Amino acid sequence: MAWLESIQRRFFGGFWNPYASLVAAGVGAALYFGFTGTLWAVTGEFTRWGGNLLQLFGVDPTGWAYFKAIKLTSSPLTRSDGWLVIGMLLGSLVSALMSGHFKIRWPAHARRWVQGLVGGLLAGFGTRLAMGCNLAAFFTGLPQFSLHTWLFILGTGLGSYLGVKVAVRPFMAGQPRLEHGVRTVALAEASAKAGPHRHLWAGLVAGGATLTLTAAAIAAGHPIWGLAGLFGAAFGILIQRGQVCFTAGLRNLWLFGDGTLAKAILLGMAVQSIGTAIFIYKGVPPIIHWASLGALLGGVMFGVGIVVAGGCETGWMYRLMEGQMQFLSVAVGNVVGATVLAYGWDHWGIYQALVAPWPEVNLIHTWGWLGGLVATFAFLAALWAVVAWRERTFRIQRQARAPIPWRQSAAR
Repeated sequence: MAWLESIQRRFFGGFWNPYASLVAAGVGAALYFGFTGTLWAVTGEFTRWGGNLLQLFGVDPTGWAYFKAIKLTSSPLTRSDGWLVIGMLLGSLVSALMSGHFKIRWPAHARRWVQGLVGGLLAGFGTRLAMGCNLAAFFTGLPQFSLHTWLFILGTGLGSYLGVKVAVRPFMAGQPRLEHGVRTVALAEASAKAGPHRHLWAGLVAGGATLTLTAAAIAAGHPIWGLAGLFGAAFGILIQRGQVCFTAGLRNLWLFGDGTLAKAILLGMAVQSIGTAIFIYKGVPPIIHWASLGALLGGVMFGVGIVVAGGCETGWMYRLMEGQMQFLSVAVGNVVGATVLAYGWDHWGIYQALVAPWPEVNLIHTWGWLGGLVATFAFLAALWAVVAWRERTFRIQRQARAPIPWRQSAAR
């Protein structure tokens, strides 16, 4: 028992450094691409969940062009992406339990449910318009050397800035309500009072269930499913331990001039780009999408949506597994928004108007290996410079607003 508690304290006693978490996530994402030929991504699967729900209510969406493109099948358990998402949820739950951060919490204001739903709708619609979210069109998308990710990232930066301007308005912020015992130290103390080993054993049970589920998939002759579940669990632990939320990274940058998480994200992308390039060179085909107006507009919608909702796709997943119930509405909004886009793809002519006129641009094919690599790392360096500029200007502005000491003395 003592050795279990030692492991718990060592790995789950406090949040992990965001740089270490995101570098590890970048390495894991590159390996996942190399082993499976697909991406660490979630919103495509959420769209399929919407299609499966429609089927439960007697609607057959299999003829929709979007669902043909993303290969809608009978259930999440028959898709590697489904196993990946389930693994992420279970991994986040294991991490939240083992660290003592799990506690059922309800939003302080009813408006949070509405904000979560509306933000989730915007984000879900925008991500699928751009063919990816903060993962597939950002963190794991740019290392595929697809130009559409550049447009999505620029759109997300603009959208998150606009979203912050909206989110700080009084009608959005509401009146604060202090709650004690909902984060790191207080949660651990509450857990200890309720039973010193309760969360430890619950986490071990959840972890055992995850391993059993993935082992069963492998034993049944579906090694890719089992591998996806294991990678998903690892990603889930990483995002919960590192509190990896793209919303927080962008919001903190615009509001507080804190670029720590944003820089960690960029570093993880840079590391992943190297690993991805190796696998592409070895023959694993990259995943390229349209460098279209839809990618740019989708990024703007996504940026606004995640700030209004209070969490991106990775953010709401681990927060929901921590027991923050308001993120249920974000999850519902994501699925509904993505499903609406899937319907409008051909029924409303979205594809023909916003996507089809633009090409799929593979930077390696367009500029060669040297040009593609240089362009990718130059873009990452430019983003890093923007983050550093925002940190510096915010610091200068804060110093300019600070009272001058001699004036304080004179006033006294």
